Amino acid sequence: MPAFARLVEKHNGIFGGCRCISFHLGPDEGKRTAVEYRAMKEARVREGRAHAALVFDGPNAVGWCQFGPTAELPNIRSRKRYEEGLREFPDWRITCFFIDRERRGEGIANFALREALHEIARLGGGMVEAYPENVAGRKVSRSFLCSGTLGMFENAGFEKTRQIAMHRWVVVRKVPAERAKAPAN
Repeated sequence: MPAFARLVEKHNGIFGGCRCISFHLGPDEGKRTAVEYRAMKEARVREGRAHAALVFDGPNAVGWCQFGPTAELPNIRSRKRYEEGLREFPDWRITCFFIDRERRGEGIANFALREALHEIARLGGGMVEAYPENVAGRKVSRSFLCSGTLGMFENAGFEKTRQIAMHRWVVVRKVPAERAKAPAN
């Protein structure tokens, strides 16, 4: 938790203090202050209601991929359009990436995604859904790609299912549960 907090503080709380808590909030929970978001995120982490694959370089966190069960992350971008085509909820959602601004472009998001998928497998696997941006043929600041890129997810075996905004897609991938290791004799 301290390494996560240091990375967030280095970047002004991320997007004005969000701390990637907005994906945890229900539609009726409204806007809060950065101080409230910090307390909310910390409480969720301590209670085991926040999941992320943190990427470290030595003792310092340099990025993360936030994931969790659908009930843990009920709020997604383009929600109204998403719900129009909804057939069933996934087991897991990947909602957010954040990479230290000094380390962007080094493949940290790809690594974080891979490790999040490993953790999902360890936790029982299932259908995983994400909501990345298609950046093909257009210039986009990396600081605004908190949902990841369509290409990154496709390279990780995700398939596009439907478009929910001008450049945002729903992508899915089935992640098998990790097999229990046989005890050593």
